Amino acid sequence: MPSLKDVTDLVHGWYPPATADSWDAVGLVAGDPEQPVKKILLAVDPAPAVAAEAADWKADLLIVHHPLFLKGVHGVAATTPKGRTLHTLLKADCALLTAHTNADQALGGVSEAFAVALGLGELRPILPAPEEALDKLTVFVPDDAAAPVRAAIAEAGAGRIGDYDFASFTSAPGEGRFRPLDGANPMIGTVGELATVDEVRIEVVLARDLRPAVVRAMLAAHPYEEPAYDVVELADPALAETGTGRVGVVAPTTLGDFAEVVKKALPETHHGVRVAGDPDRPVKRVAVCGGAGDFLLDRVAGLDVDVYVTSDLRHHPAAEFVEKGGPALVDVAHWAAEWTWLPVLAERLRAALGDAVETRVSAAVTDPWTMHL
Repeated sequence: MPSLKDVTDLVHGWYPPATADSWDAVGLVAGDPEQPVKKILLAVDPAPAVAAEAADWKADLLIVHHPLFLKGVHGVAATTPKGRTLHTLLKADCALLTAHTNADQALGGVSEAFAVALGLGELRPILPAPEEALDKLTVFVPDDAAAPVRAAIAEAGAGRIGDYDFASFTSAPGEGRFRPLDGANPMIGTVGELATVDEVRIEVVLARDLRPAVVRAMLAAHPYEEPAYDVVELADPALAETGTGRVGVVAPTTLGDFAEVVKKALPETHHGVRVAGDPDRPVKRVAVCGGAGDFLLDRVAGLDVDVYVTSDLRHHPAAEFVEKGGPALVDVAHWAAEWTWLPVLAERLRAALGDAVETRVSAAVTDPWTMHL
């Protein structure tokens, strides 16, 4: 039976907390990492009704999209809704885990799930996630000193690639040639005489912000006074697969018919589906963003898309966007758009954990709007 730590590590592997926005609050909120997990409830919001459902179902873990505590608090008394939510979970011995903006951008995350639910294919991000800037260090070193140099630069952080570290390449021995001048104190050779040494070439990739530390470590471990080395900045990789929002294609249709597809794909809410644009407008290329997406309007305006689907669009930004003659707009309930991620996450958990854990998507509708007249 997996522990809470096992499940947390799994979720964090899919949605790394380090990719969350700086203002966000993600990760394990409550629970003992060593406690066993048999039942996992999934929800968008850590609302009191969701906590009650988790307690009634005897869930061991509640995974939510929205943070319970996004701002600092000085107490969690049960006299407040958030306090009651936490107390309900703790009394039921149910842990709480949040994956918010780290889940928005990821492969298999919120915006991707939203796009797939609407039938989009050939997906790419609206705003690709910035890739880590990389350098490559090449250094020439006597064969018998190669091992300590490799170890030193690895300990300084070079050679970390994905889930691996200490990664490097050493080529077959070559010949280093030099002549020490007056004032030199060579480890090998004699001042004024040409020397040749059997050397190997070590190459290693490193994060650019680690360059000073890695170079210092290499120089300290290298036996030469003046090692031969170079550092090359690597070109940016191809377009990232992760990032904010998604752009994709659908079978040619019209805006009116596509809006019906959106309506049928999402759980029903009183908000419904709002459309800005000519219902007969042809639609093939679609941009989507789970959650509040008006911060991407300027970016979307410059894309070759026919419609943008998101939530929480405000009057003035939406009106000005439409007046410019760009893509049509489809505005859906924030909760409904992000709900599409829950079945995807439930399936990932089932595939990874098998029959050891039971998963369930919360039946609570936590969209705040309860009437539409």
